[in-house]
Amino acid sequence: MSFLQRAATVRPEQCAIVHGSRRYTYREFWNRSRQLGAALWANGIGRGDCVAIMATNTPEMLEAHNGVPLIGAVLNSLNIRLDATTLAFILEHGEAKVLITDREFSPVIKQALAKIERSLLVIDIDDELGKGGELLGQSDYETFIASANADDAPNAIEDEWQSISLLYTSGTTGNPKGCVYHHRGAYLNAIGNMTTMGVTHQSRYLWTLPMFHCDGWTFTWGVTAAMGTHVCLRQVDPELIFQLIEREDVTHMCGAPIVLNMLANAPTEQHKRATKNVEIATGGAAPPSSVIESMEALGFNVTHLYGLTETYGPATACIPQDDWPQLELQQRSTRMARQGVHYLTLEGAAIFNSDTMERTPTDGQTIGELMIRGNTVMKGYLKNPDATNEAFSDGWFHTGDLGVQHPDGYIEIKDRAKDIIISGGENVSTLEVEEVLYRHPAVLEAAVVAKPDAKWGETPCAFVTLHKAGGATEQEIIDYCREHMARFKVPKHVVFGPLPKTSTGKIQKFALRDVAKGS
Repeated sequence: MSFLQRAATVRPEQCAIVHGSRRYTYREFWNRSRQLGAALWANGIGRGDCVAIMATNTPEMLEAHNGVPLIGAVLNSLNIRLDATTLAFILEHGEAKVLITDREFSPVIKQALAKIERSLLVIDIDDELGKGGELLGQSDYETFIASANADDAPNAIEDEWQSISLLYTSGTTGNPKGCVYHHRGAYLNAIGNMTTMGVTHQSRYLWTLPMFHCDGWTFTWGVTAAMGTHVCLRQVDPELIFQLIEREDVTHMCGAPIVLNMLANAPTEQHKRATKNVEIATGGAAPPSSVIESMEALGFNVTHLYGLTETYGPATACIPQDDWPQLELQQRSTRMARQGVHYLTLEGAAIFNSDTMERTPTDGQTIGELMIRGNTVMKGYLKNPDATNEAFSDGWFHTGDLGVQHPDGYIEIKDRAKDIIISGGENVSTLEVEEVLYRHPAVLEAAVVAKPDAKWGETPCAFVTLHKAGGATEQEIIDYCREHMARFKVPKHVVFGPLPKTSTGKIQKFALRDVAKGS
């Protein structure tokens, strides 16, 4: 929280937040964040208590990222795309005492709250740019923070290893795992983002990346550390993004490859330019060379980052070398597709033989597991010591991603050991989707793999064996999944027939991936 306090001292009148007609200076940003902390404190929230928030990229979300940790509480940013059952699990597992929720998500939040027996203090965000919705809480956000004096907010941060936030990742099981971040890690990763992307007090950062994703990859704090301007955005709309780029003279953005793809394929009449090229960072699968070429033509400089929820978002960056601009596009995009080198603020990232724990040769060919260690790795999984111990065995965090390390030290991911599908920047557990498929009365066997998709990067593809031929149609299977899980997890394709297996009866997913790629 020292970032915001410092910014309010050094540049009190600088514009900190832009959101529609709303403009807040750093002095106002700091005071409103302290008001939120003071109001929570007055309602019995203190050190170690969990405060959940269901919101888009709005000023309230930025204020929560400062006001909640200020009083020693733990912020739990909820994924706005999750279904009611999963949200209820997270609220219960994280033991949230307060839920701050945008009215736009009232339908799913109301269902989630109905699944919880205990009561929570619910605060409604009534944003003028939102779509409205039922008021569920005991108070609206503005009334709530206005009830407190900013000077009454205590600074309850006693230890840099103190928990600052709780973020859930789907992992490889149906129930999500809660990654616990600490103040030191958030501080360092924010500085790492600031230096890697060159964010300064003159920067204007457009929030195309959801703030609920790894606390906005910690750019929620990084932009503030640089004393730059946060330009808020409720939803990813290419036309609006281009308008804001021009109107607010945006300098920096982040987003999944799908965001780049949407911008690259937007109608020509929507294209707008800032006064200088926009630095844009992307994670997940590297965008194809055609998208990179289109983005560069539109005035964007693309940087490829790699990370996980467990590593506060970005842990490595594909830092361009001086000779890359002279390379042919295909050669350059191949280099840019690598996950690169570890962040300045991370101790190390390397490829290991997971059996011997010896580093693999840096030959660009020997495959091993990517492992990471340093202060920007989570404390562990909440209430899950077994998973925590497994993830941190031998003193390194095991990512489960398989890759190689090139002679120049750059890391390149080759495959995912855990079968996680990354669709539009969202993690989809194949086991979770398979569990739902198996509950369908017509399904005998099911397996889910990633299918390449031009828009989303990857989408779930289901391979299903029915109890009897014709027992269900593809659309019936898809509709059933829509009723039981978040929409981004729903298979876009269903292939019927027997599943290939080993002699021991294990489904051969590598064969299914080949079919999915070719179908």
